[in-house]
Amino acid sequence: MNVAVCDYGAGNTRSVVVALARLGVDAKVTADAEAVADADLAILPGVGSAATAMAHLRETGLADALRERERPTLGICLGLQLALEASEEDGGVDGLGLVPGRVVRIESERVPRIGWAPLDDAPLGDAYYFAHSYAARTPAARATSEGIVAVVEHDGFTGVQFHPEKSGAAGARWLERCLSRV
Repeated sequence: MNVAVCDYGAGNTRSVVVALARLGVDAKVTADAEAVADADLAILPGVGSAATAMAHLRETGLADALRERERPTLGICLGLQLALEASEEDGGVDGLGLVPGRVVRIESERVPRIGWAPLDDAPLGDAYYFAHSYAARTPAARATSEGIVAVVEHDGFTGVQFHPEKSGAAGARWLERCLSRV
């Protein structure tokens, strides 16, 4: 399987590559738009600023490559958020538009939301690691965690607000299910 992990200046690429290697997948970190376009699975991981990340995606051509993909794409945390049409972060940022909706600042006592939490419909004991101050509002939501969108699916895009690569056995199982659909 040819897996491209998008390198666009946001953090977390190394953790994603290591998690995939544990599952027997040799993923390549790349900023090459053609490599991302041709991959069986493109992964848009992320920790960082929406404005900086989108600027880098545009500059490298990765934004267009991701928009034009006809194969599966996985967005993790900031990667999920960038896939939406727009974000409130950094004073307002246009996203990739892969998924309808927008990203808004979490209105909660606990911001940033950091720590382990289950998905609202997950089996007992399955908790995932979250670290975010913004959240998706989208009709493409497929699962929530503590009332916040945690999983999004739209066309060939799947996005998660949690970090499966940092979520131990539950995260590994989630990545395996994702990879099995490619």
